[in-house]
Amino acid sequence: MRIDNVVTSGLFKLDGGEWEVDNNVWIVGDDSECYIIDAAHNARAIADAVGGRRVKGILATHGHSDHIDAAPELSCLVDAPVYLHPTDGFLWQRQNPGVHYRQLLDGATFPIAGTELRVMSTPGHSPGSVVIYAEEAGELFSGDTLFQGGPGATGRSFSSFDTIIHSLQKSVLDLPAETVVRTGHGDHTTIGDEAPHLEEWIRRGY
Repeated sequence: MRIDNVVTSGLFKLDGGEWEVDNNVWIVGDDSECYIIDAAHNARAIADAVGGRRVKGILATHGHSDHIDAAPELSCLVDAPVYLHPTDGFLWQRQNPGVHYRQLLDGATFPIAGTELRVMSTPGHSPGSVVIYAEEAGELFSGDTLFQGGPGATGRSFSSFDTIIHSLQKSVLDLPAETVVRTGHGDHTTIGDEAPHLEEWIRRGY
């Protein structure tokens, strides 16, 4: 399975604030077709990285503005639908009012490159956050649910630390230790590097 990474820069907007952020956009597939995970900031740069490949879909790990702000334009550029967990639909409508998306539901699978991408619901960072697991490839696309050094932020509206910890315990941290975690921001990590620190995260509260 071929994995390409595009880093884009822009604003994350929530609770009346704005923050400059760099986002990881993941292009997953082979040399002929692919899926895009998270349409952040710069639709043209993402489309250029796709090249001549057929895009089967754009999968949003959650509905925060910095992960979906380029989705409508990118959808047109690459002629592919956008998928989002419906629980984050209210966040989508704030950013992209009136624009349609398809539902990205827990357990859904998307075949690509001789394997499949499986959606796992992991609320906490946002109500509709998901991770996308390519089991045969040993790759997890974690969005903002898990980073190098701990869970995603839960200090703003519509987030919950207790919920994200439950999601990590239920769906993520018992995956094989060698699973590579491709995050929504920053460097990648592995399940084996992160899972031993769960109790430490719970004690510190973030």
